[in-house]
Amino acid sequence: MNGRDGEDFRHDAPDRRDSVDRRDTHGVRGEKEALGEEDDRAAVQAAVDGEMRLLDPEVRASGDLVDAYLHPDFTEIGQSGRVWDRAAILAALPAGATAEEERITASEMRGVRLAHDVVHLTFVTEWNGSRARRSSLWLRTGEGWKLWFHQGTPA
Repeated sequence: MNGRDGEDFRHDAPDRRDSVDRRDTHGVRGEKEALGEEDDRAAVQAAVDGEMRLLDPEVRASGDLVDAYLHPDFTEIGQSGRVWDRAAILAALPAGATAEEERITASEMRGVRLAHDVVHLTFVTEWNGSRARRSSLWLRTGEGWKLWFHQGTPA
């Protein structure tokens, strides 16, 4: 996502962000605005942490662990175009841990806090010789950050 200045907020570059101009009328940052930016970074980091856990073979091998990260209304549009709901995803999980050579890698992770309780992530995955561009929406709930929507597109 591009900010007003055309720069992207990248997970690994906290000084480059997509945000509104938080300066007061005198051009000086207020303490409240600085705390808001820290909250933005913390929200994005929480979503990134959740996404990375969902890519972990040990988590993917456990329906209970995956379920802990999915919002009750979770929906996914997979690389194939198939639409998945939470129940279908949990039913399709492998019975055992994924082999280390089948580890999913993620790169180009970017995130932006769209609203107080909403974070949008985009990233690229590589697995078993295929690449996909991915987009996730994370919602903060009473139980923490939950994956509400995910889409994968072949790259």
